[in-house]
Amino acid sequence: MNTKTLIEKYYQAFNSKNYEGMLELLTDDVAHDINQGKRIPGKKAFKEFLARMDFLYDENLSDITVMCDDSGERAAAEFICNGVYKNSDEGLPPAKGQKYRLPVGCFFDIREGKISRVSNYYNMNDWIKMVQ
Repeated sequence: MNTKTLIEKYYQAFNSKNYEGMLELLTDDVAHDINQGKRIPGKKAFKEFLARMDFLYDENLSDITVMCDDSGERAAAEFICNGVYKNSDEGLPPAKGQKYRLPVGCFFDIREGKISRVSNYYNMNDWIKMVQ
């Protein structure tokens, strides 16, 4: 499968809440760069992150655009994250079912047909304004 299709499948799985399907597309040593956070390595940590996020937020992505370099080893995506803040996250405003619509950028490294790095970026200050 080519890189563009790989990334599209990753987001299709996310929107379907098929987290096992997402994990199948990752290398075992995937590097996950959390927005304004640290890098967490490994598929197990990524799975735990997905479970935590699913508890806190209900999100669906739209307007997804995927871009790839000629080698197929790097890719980027831009999309809108449409969400509901379900449960309060530590250090953030209290959750009351607030809705948000936030532009997000994500960068990927690809190795041997799988995603080996996922780096998400969005404006945290804008998100906080939407949920206060």
